[in-house]
Amino acid sequence: QVQLVESGGGLVQAGGSLRLSCAASRTINTITAMAWHRQAPGKQREWITTLTRGGDTAYQDSVKGRFTVSGDIARNTVTLQMNNLKPEDTGVYYCWAQSPSRADWGQGTQVTVSS
Repeated sequence: QVQLVESGGGLVQAGGSLRLSCAASRTINTITAMAWHRQAPGKQREWITTLTRGGDTAYQDSVKGRFTVSGDIARNTVTLQMNNLKPEDTGVYYCWAQSPSRADWGQGTQVTVSS
């Protein structure tokens, strides 16, 4: 079983920045994409951004221009740079990795943005 470990969450004031990182516990050569999701209090988990092995990226509209995903899928690492954070960005952020036959989730890291 693969473990995805996130780091970098914390408390920040509105307008501030945080950088989240995610790495797999062992290298999985079949991972084709990695992504970030988040779950705000009382809400369902939602997709934020995806990075593919080919380097393509996609973002939810609410984070476009503020968040940047990067990483090395071959090494099973992905980073999320979050700038100009807003209180509505508060939530638990989860790393996700897709392989042809499976998908794995990290345990999440808390991001809290104060107003």
